[in-house]
Formats: sequence, structure tokens, C-alpha cells
Amino acid sequence: MLLMAVDLFEGDLKEGIPAALAIETFHNFTLVHDDIMDNAPLRRGRQTVHEKWGTNTAILSGDVMMVEANKHLTNVHVSVLKPALDTFNITAQGVCEGQQLDMEFESRDDVSIEEYIDMIRLKTAVLLGGAMKLGAIVANASAEQADLIYQFGENLGIAFQLQDDILDVYGDPVKFGKQVGGDIISDKKTFLRLKLQKLASSEDLLTLQDQIGNSDNKSKVELITALYDRYEIRDVATDIMKKYLDLAFQALDKISTPDERKEELVFIANQLMNREN
Repeated sequence: MLLMAVDLFEGDLKEGIPAALAIETFHNFTLVHDDIMDNAPLRRGRQTVHEKWGTNTAILSGDVMMVEANKHLTNVHVSVLKPALDTFNITAQGVCEGQQLDMEFESRDDVSIEEYIDMIRLKTAVLLGGAMKLGAIVANASAEQADLIYQFGENLGIAFQLQDDILDVYGDPVKFGKQVGGDIISDKKTFLRLKLQKLASSEDLLTLQDQIGNSDNKSKVELITALYDRYEIRDVATDIMKKYLDLAFQALDKISTPDERKEELVFIANQLMNREN
């Protein structure tokens, strides 16, 4: 996506490669550490690093990946190094803040949907927005145009995470690449769960509450999924996801480059929203 932003503003793709490597390495570093915190057994259909080689190795591997990300970024052209570093650091800080909020939500019973959206904005969406803004910076786009492509990426990132929440419950386990129902099993406060808590009857709320800590994962996933179905939570989540996708496209429309240069971004955005993994 960073390189697509470079191309959108008619920059030199080779000039964007160091920044793209920095973002990709940083992103994978966050996944290694997130998997430790979430105790996740699978990532992209394979054993997670901590599962295969142990927690200490996973932590140290992530630390080195962060160092490598910074090393890559210092290879961007010196004329854009300062704004590139500023954007990268703001992005990285936002991702860490989002992960902290995600963990805090685990022990809170009063998380609002608005707070959840802000958390996924920080944890997921700012990375996509920051990556695309870095691409604009490398291509020497104006500050206004860089902010617009950031808005496109950020809103697309929120839509992407909402879709991820949906796939966690309704995805094909083979295509999804992660444990389907993992959010339910770990009692994560996703958009689906928070919306269910707002819509469910008192009786169903008690049923939901009774499932917290249930070690029978299969029955737990089946029961809570049935509650989602009863209140049509999947449809509600899909509507909200489409709202953020629309906001992304509105920002893209305002960018003053020919529409044909935007076609690939429109294509990949729609592809991301219709994915199965």
C-alpha cells in the first residue's frame, strides 16, 4: 500500500522501497508480540513464533525487527528523512497505544463502541494510514495530499479490522488462517460483542455473562455465535464496516490525481473488504 501511494503521486518506486521495508518489518514485529499477549496459537495458518520457539525468543525477535525497521527507514532520501521519521514514529506510537487499550479492555466491563473504534483506529488503522502517508512523503506530495491519503488509509484500516472481527466468527478456518472463534474464546470485546451487549435481552445477557471463562470452547463459540445470529449482529457490523469504507473512498476522491491512477487502490480496497482471510 505504501508503494501504491508512491505510484499514485508519480514518485519513484525504488525510492519508496526502504520505507516499505520499514513498515513491513515493523508490522510483523507487532504481530509477533501481539500473538504472545493474545496467547494465539496460529498466524497465517502456521504456528506462531512463541509457540514454535518459545516466548523469550519471540520477544527478542520482535525487538530486533523493530531495530531493523528503523535501519530500513534511514535509507530513504535525505530530503524526506525528517518527515518520514516523524510519520513513522507517530504511527508506531499509535499502534502501541492501541495494543495497550486492547489489553486494558480485557479487564473492563464498561467499554463503549466508540472506545472500541478508537482502539482499532490506533492499533490497526493508523499503520495503514501512516504507511500511505509515508508513500506520499517519499513521492514529494503536498502536505494536504499526504493527509488525504492518510485519511483513506486510516478509514480503510478501520473497515479492515471490523471485517476481521466478522471473519473471526464467520470465516472459513482454512481460508482465515487463524483460529475461528478465537475472539469469542478469549472473551475479547470486539464490535460484535459490544453491539450484542447493547441489543440483547436481560436473559440473553445473563447467558452471555455465564460463558465468560467457559473452558468448553466448542460449545462457547456455538452459543455466542447463535446469539449473534439472533440479533443479526453480522449485518450491523457489515453496515458499519461499509460506512468507514465509504469515508475512505471520499478521501480518495479528493486527491487531485487522475482517476485512472486511483483504480488499483479502489480495486485493492474492495478486495480487502470482500476477503475470506
